[in-house]
Amino acid sequence: MKPLDMPKKEENPVESAVETAPVVEEKIDFSNVVIEPLFEDQVDFETFSKSDFRAVKVLACEAVPKSKKLLIFTLDDGSGAERAILSGIHAYYEPEQLIGKTCIAIVNLPPRKMMGIESCGMLISAVHKEGEDEKLHLLMVDPHIPAGAKMY
Repeated sequence: MKPLDMPKKEENPVESAVETAPVVEEKIDFSNVVIEPLFEDQVDFETFSKSDFRAVKVLACEAVPKSKKLLIFTLDDGSGAERAILSGIHAYYEPEQLIGKTCIAIVNLPPRKMMGIESCGMLISAVHKEGEDEKLHLLMVDPHIPAGAKMY
């Protein structure tokens, strides 16, 4: 036990600053956003369940030579082999911004050649318009989700 007349322990100013730092939420104005209408056609559950969505880790990303739009991603899909996916998102992201990110991909699409390079899947993005400008956001998830985790 400490005597009552003992001086109080001084607080660490760094700890105090961390504890009291205000959380600032970014205000987003959605008033000019235009969203595509929902599809009227329905997909049965059996068809939907054939799609294999997985968490993938971006190991490398670079611009495809002679293409203004395409980026080539080298991905860890949890299988032990690297996967290459091409995506036409260079207008929205620089390759170095994406290295190390955890994204979502559909991995059971048939391979497709673009600019002579085989793409084995598709990264999932959200697209909308703000006025006349198209906006794209690559779907990125918590980095604690391991490569290969299945999305349901």
